[in-house]
Amino acid sequence: MTETLLKVEGLVKHFPILAGVFQRQVGVVHAVDGITFDVRKGETFGLVGESGCGKSTAGRTILQLYRPTAGSVFFDGIDLVKLKGEELRRLRRRMQMIFQDPYASLNPRMSVGEILAEPLVVHEVAKGQEIRERVDELLNIVRLSPGFAARYPHEFSGGQRQRIGVARALALEPEFIVCDEPISALDVSIQAQVINLLEDLQSQFNLAYLFIAHDLSVVRHISQRVAVMYLGLLVELAERNELYSHPLHPYTQALLSAVPIPDPFKEEKRQRIILEGDVPSPVNPPSGCHFRTRCPLAEKICADKEPEWREVAPNHWVACHLV
Repeated sequence: MTETLLKVEGLVKHFPILAGVFQRQVGVVHAVDGITFDVRKGETFGLVGESGCGKSTAGRTILQLYRPTAGSVFFDGIDLVKLKGEELRRLRRRMQMIFQDPYASLNPRMSVGEILAEPLVVHEVAKGQEIRERVDELLNIVRLSPGFAARYPHEFSGGQRQRIGVARALALEPEFIVCDEPISALDVSIQAQVINLLEDLQSQFNLAYLFIAHDLSVVRHISQRVAVMYLGLLVELAERNELYSHPLHPYTQALLSAVPIPDPFKEEKRQRIILEGDVPSPVNPPSGCHFRTRCPLAEKICADKEPEWREVAPNHWVACHLV
């Protein structure tokens, strides 16, 4: 797991705000404001943060579903940002996405067989009987009956629909999958089944995952490295056990202090960090450090200067003036 598959450098995605009859631009939403990290082959890289911090936008921008405002995304040494048309389409076979909402991500007018066959037809990798055999194989891989191919999405539960979404992502045998909160819409018991399925598939096909979530306990279970995001920026990145045992950024410390501990004695003794105020608007983020308006340790330098993204210990990166 030492070879880098995906390298993201200074990725920025701003959405224009348009107003008036002539739709003039009056501002921008700073959804992703310059993030840098890499994902190794066969690794699960966790990306966590509050709702609205830009995690899903980052995942979609990496796959070029949104074209970035600035920055580079290198996949196996190829800069995706510079690719267009047929070149990008060919490379897309190696990258896929599992979407958050299993109810909205499947076309209700298409049967399961048609949904799973669509990527095979679009990329012209199979025809006729080969397609039917591959659809049956995909359903078996995600532990669903091949007989389900003739049914429609509304006939399935949320967990079964998400398995269909996983099967669709696997159809073209990708190397890298963005898992955009794939379990947040599911019951807890079903969440465990989907997580176990993703882990089994990873070991079977040597997949690399970018696992986006806000459930810190799930991310700790499934990820090798974890990055913490706040208001469009990464604030900390480290190996899983290092991050959870020695969080350095005040925001990471506050996040981890909110994770329940199943030991009532430890839960009673530990100190909770309660953040005051709301997350600032991404339309007008604070100057300097984006977290300074809620940080209990903030000083004058935090307002004047944006903190540098730096490696403070081996494989432990943080963006904070006070660390």
